[in-house]
Amino acid sequence: MEASGPNAEQIAYWTTTAGPKWVAWQALLDAQIDALGRAAMDLLPLAAGARVIDVGCGCGQSVLELAERVGPHGHVLGVDVSAPMLARAAERVRAAGYRHVELREADAQTHAFAPGAADAVFSRFGVMFFADPTAAFANLRRALQAGGRLAFVCWQPLERNPWMAVPLAAAAAHLALPPPPPAGAPGPFALGARERITELLAAAGFSDVRIDGYETTLQVGGTADLDAVTDFVLQLGGPLATAVREAAADVLPRVRSAVRAALAAYWDTTGVRMPAASWLVSARQP
Repeated sequence: MEASGPNAEQIAYWTTTAGPKWVAWQALLDAQIDALGRAAMDLLPLAAGARVIDVGCGCGQSVLELAERVGPHGHVLGVDVSAPMLARAAERVRAAGYRHVELREADAQTHAFAPGAADAVFSRFGVMFFADPTAAFANLRRALQAGGRLAFVCWQPLERNPWMAVPLAAAAAHLALPPPPPAGAPGPFALGARERITELLAAAGFSDVRIDGYETTLQVGGTADLDAVTDFVLQLGGPLATAVREAAADVLPRVRSAVRAALAAYWDTTGVRMPAASWLVSARQP
């Protein structure tokens, strides 16, 4: 997919930088956040035969779960801007033998979805990266039939998510962190403010907006191996991963040691378990 349009920066990032890493760590990522995605999926009344769009479907775990719920007479359209992640999703769909799943490399903010063709739109942490979220949600609303439902899960602010904030603070003693992005800028915490979600969805034309806090304990990195969790966090930990990519090589051992020590405080024999807070959001196409 050409890195063009309003989300060109995100397309390039998820294709060349983040996408290959998410493919490499796919199984551990799914283990970490699968339950959160399922909690959002439960907000949708998905009857057998339903037609669903999965926004930011990534490596395909949520596509497979949606396909199970709607059955062979339904249809799941998985959309993502990351070619590497979609390739992994395609492998998994073929392995599952699902013929009612379609994958498309496209920007959900601008893609011309068939108007009113979907019963539901779902996203597991895929709607926080739009340059113009109002336009993106309006585009997704037009893809829904009258009465169709939207449901997604997104992160609450960084300070409510120690699983990301704690290692970031530990690394800050050894390297310069990038300045915080402007409020609402594309990124994992773009929809952290509850009021912003309400305003965006109302401006996009949705009704019956509901936002519930979902607090849980994550098994960070999805494994009991403390060293593997440390590597996971350094490579995929949002702002920390960005800082690590830009850091001088000679500081990286100190950063890794500090992050490992911070994570060790939350480690037991089953893994690193840390508090996390997200929003479960649902709305309706009038």
